[in-house]
Amino acid sequence: MDEKRFIELALTNEVNREILKRLPSLGLADAWLVSGSLFQTVWNALTGRAPDYGIKDYDIFYFDADTSFEAEDAAIRRCAEIFAATDAEIELKNQARVHLWYEQKFGTAYPPLRSSCEGIDRFLAPACMVGIAPDRRVYAPHGFADIETMTIRPNRAPNFSAERYAEKAARWKEKWPELTVLPA
Repeated sequence: MDEKRFIELALTNEVNREILKRLPSLGLADAWLVSGSLFQTVWNALTGRAPDYGIKDYDIFYFDADTSFEAEDAAIRRCAEIFAATDAEIELKNQARVHLWYEQKFGTAYPPLRSSCEGIDRFLAPACMVGIAPDRRVYAPHGFADIETMTIRPNRAPNFSAERYAEKAARWKEKWPELTVLPA
């Protein structure tokens, strides 16, 4: 699968298209639609399922040097307004702030990031490591092979957790039994 085919399949999901269309109106720097809603939509296309089947939420990353809770909260409120009519759970995260709360929530240290793409680099599996910007730029540091072959393998990023990997892989395997899940 090449980048063009990946975009084509990911955009069969109407919510993905709407997010990318409306995302610039949030005025957020380094904003990307990332991970699950993209690779899972592709899995759905490959397996003949509805484009939004099994998608829990739609994640948007951005990067703002203002790491205050108040600044991120204001962005989350703007996001909720802009996507109020969208029938989907949309989660917005400032990647500049992740290191401030990650260890408390997940029990693993999380070194500070310098961009949204560095946040994508920290996902649990290479198949998850994808993002599309509103201008249709794609970030996929490991390409699309694992998405196309529906293979989940661990990404040994600094925040890797075998427990979280196993939890997510089990959920995905339940929804998409065609997956091949490699051990952590």
